[in-house]
Amino acid sequence: MSADSIEVRATVAGDTPDLEALYEAAFPEENLLPLVGRLLREEPGILSLTATVAGRLAGHIVFTPCGVGHSDDCVALLGPLAVTPSLQRRGVGRALIQAGFEQLAHGNVRRVLVLGDPAYYGRFGFLAESSILPPYDLPAAWAVAWQSIALGADVARIEGKLRPPAAWLQAALWAP
Repeated sequence: MSADSIEVRATVAGDTPDLEALYEAAFPEENLLPLVGRLLREEPGILSLTATVAGRLAGHIVFTPCGVGHSDDCVALLGPLAVTPSLQRRGVGRALIQAGFEQLAHGNVRRVLVLGDPAYYGRFGFLAESSILPPYDLPAAWAVAWQSIALGADVARIEGKLRPPAAWLQAALWAP
């Protein structure tokens, strides 16, 4: 499969049944559907993208705008990211992340944060984050999983605690 065969577009209401199947297949031991549903229904300004291959849903990603501390700085929280298991390691996740970065760079988002595998997200330029704190304390083993990447040339330091919307304010999303 070539990168040219992956099409990325905005998520639409008709994607819901396919998204449900995708998340059940990609995360069989973790139920992310309630979070995804809340984000899609309740959070204005999220960036929700789907990837298709040969007209079939292959992946999905959400970028949620968040504040930091008491500042007006706008950052985005990447997650969840899901790829159909049979299409993993074939560029679908990369296509979704890059399309998201391109769209966010045209807005006022200065940095993207993620709680994820450093070996995977490091390939996109994510580095360990220590200036923006997650909304909940992370287990020590997860400290390296809290990462960020600056968008655009503005690399001014942003400091404070992440202020995500209500859908993300569940301690279980931030702990094993």
